[in-house]
Amino acid sequence: MDKVLFNFQPTLRNELIIAEPLCATDFNDLYAAASDPLVWEQHPNQNRYQLDEFTNYFTGAMESGGALLVKDAATEETLGCSRYSDHDAASAVVSVGYTFFKRSHWGKGHNYALKTAMLEHVFPTMIAAHFYIGACNKRSQVSLERFGATKIGEQNMAYYGEVSQLNFVYSIASSQWEELREKHVASYQLK
Repeated sequence: MDKVLFNFQPTLRNELIIAEPLCATDFNDLYAAASDPLVWEQHPNQNRYQLDEFTNYFTGAMESGGALLVKDAATEETLGCSRYSDHDAASAVVSVGYTFFKRSHWGKGHNYALKTAMLEHVFPTMIAAHFYIGACNKRSQVSLERFGATKIGEQNMAYYGEVSQLNFVYSIASSQWEELREKHVASYQLK
């Protein structure tokens, strides 16, 4: 595969979400979405609802160069954050993750709408997208499996300034996406 430049901070839209490059000025709105302890109860760092811990998360997101602020497409209310990371140009793999949504939008399709938009951006140029999910985050594991991802391994990972913890690695290959996209893209009118 020829070396292709990958845009880590596109603006993505569909019926449910708008994802746009995270900016320093987004801190207050994003912290308001993140300040609920229940948002983080299954994440590896359950204290990200606290200002100091969230500040570390936000700093890591800004420094990553791939973070996206996620908004409700109808109201433009800040819902959460996600990002592209760990791009391996040699194998044409990029990671999608570090995602959270405020609880008011759980189970309403926004997470799948975001993943669909992010994967539509990935697969014209990449062979696979990987997702790293904390071993204790059953909700996200089940969600990814329902979405169509396959668990391919386990890996200890340290998030920016945090201790290393066990994560499960999931993958969606471009060949899988060709089958999955019909189901997911049809659900969310991509703009």
